[in-house]
Amino acid sequence: MKLSKPKYIFVTGGVASSLGKGIISATVARLLQARGYSVTVQKFDPYINAEPGRLNPYEHGESYVTEDGTECDLDLGHYERFTSITTTMNNTVTTGKIYREILEKERRGDYMGKTVQVIPHITDEIKRRIQLLGATKKYDVIISEIGGTVGDIESLPYIESVRQLRNQLGYQNSLLIHLAWVPYMAAACEMKTKPTQHSVKELQSEGVQPDVLVLRAEHSLAEDVRRKVALFCNVTEDAVVESIDVPTIYEVPLRMRDQHLDDVILRKLGITDAEEPNLKSWSEFVDKIKNPKYKVEVALVGKYTELPDAYKSINESFIHAGAMNHAKVKVHYVPAEQVTDENAAELLGGVSGIFVAPGSGVRGFEGKVAAVRYARENNVPFFGVGLGMQASIIEFARDVLGMQDAQSRELDPQTKSPIIDLMEEQKKATEKGSTMRLGGYTCSLKAGSKAAKAYGSESVVERHRHRYEFNNAFLSQFEAAGMEATGVNPETGLVEVLELKQHPWFVAVQYNPEYKSTVSTPAPLFVAFVAAAMEYQSNNKAAEKAEK
Repeated sequence: MKLSKPKYIFVTGGVASSLGKGIISATVARLLQARGYSVTVQKFDPYINAEPGRLNPYEHGESYVTEDGTECDLDLGHYERFTSITTTMNNTVTTGKIYREILEKERRGDYMGKTVQVIPHITDEIKRRIQLLGATKKYDVIISEIGGTVGDIESLPYIESVRQLRNQLGYQNSLLIHLAWVPYMAAACEMKTKPTQHSVKELQSEGVQPDVLVLRAEHSLAEDVRRKVALFCNVTEDAVVESIDVPTIYEVPLRMRDQHLDDVILRKLGITDAEEPNLKSWSEFVDKIKNPKYKVEVALVGKYTELPDAYKSINESFIHAGAMNHAKVKVHYVPAEQVTDENAAELLGGVSGIFVAPGSGVRGFEGKVAAVRYARENNVPFFGVGLGMQASIIEFARDVLGMQDAQSRELDPQTKSPIIDLMEEQKKATEKGSTMRLGGYTCSLKAGSKAAKAYGSESVVERHRHRYEFNNAFLSQFEAAGMEATGVNPETGLVEVLELKQHPWFVAVQYNPEYKSTVSTPAPLFVAFVAAAMEYQSNNKAAEKAEK
């Protein structure tokens, strides 16, 4: 920590959702890191759910998991991928958690019978949560992203808390960045600033004045548009920043740096001794994404393929792994429900690698099993994660070991061959919220295994999100037939990694390596899988050329 006391940055959004508050928050954090400051980012979500992990992917996209086992919003994944910071339970807050804390205090008698109100009790708790990370004295800057849209009734307590806190902290110790939309009216051939003006006026009516405006637009902002927005929204012209679509989200920090967003922020926060930014490695990474030397195609077989945000961390892991291999990874989304033994060759025959995604439930499971069978029998590089690993186990039991009734107890509680069984610790769980095996656990890897080679280590810590596990009662049968447990938890003996001996690259893991993939440290197994897919592709092309 370089500053004597932490500075606070708040990020809000108006006009419409999905403007990219999470990306901008992560971008600001990355830019300040490049200037030599320690930074962390937290997300405040205005929904009542106390446990984001229970939200349906169709409702909220991917449920991200932190190292300490907290299920949270997918934006925390952006924070970690951009900055390599390790987030915790203190980096994610929902309205449900706030109200639960207040109600528990009330039941304990902490308020001595007083009337409990939104102001001051709810807002005091929000302010306390905002400052928790600052109290650790580890961070120079704490960035708080406020979910939702200004003007929404559920966001009001957060905006009010920001108003109060900025008064308490002093305005030179805090800064507010507001995202808004500037639509382009094709019929008039001009950009309209009224939505932004109304959004800022709504914010001002709630007692808060933005310091910086980040404007999402389809086209670059003309200087007269910037001046107009600055004039009507009461900000300096240099604090009006455009955010137009770019080929990759990882280009955003570079475009924000081009507009000197970090300089504006530092000046408004009264920070004068910042280092010159070093974004050399970041620029090189972006260049690899935009100018790949190679291209490789892989299939992602899952139950939410029509919703890419359900696999956000997986998709980003493929981008990271592709850059490490100087390749663009083209991901083909294959609905698991559509895959059968009869059409697997048609759906999967054109790719050089098959990834079977995590998930839960019976829908699409047999399609995942069929995809595994195709990969195993045709020596296509295979990578299974979570339920993808469990599908590979079931397929091997049925088609190699001859156990036709092999099944997971999750899908058939009465199965006589529970190859996948409920974890012993999970048998005691009666509630669904955050009761799974969550967060980072150690995995010991077998020397010489593909997993150990990928990591360059025989001991790793990876994040988990599951209730069911491989039934070790069947392990000896599997290993005798060629499916080897190459990774286990040293404390419980839980099988974490399985590999096929007689296959070019077949790796299945119970944990979720995608959660720890970042720009600076891509997930090793994704890197190795992409490399294996590229080798498979090269060998196939060589074979085709030889035949001709």
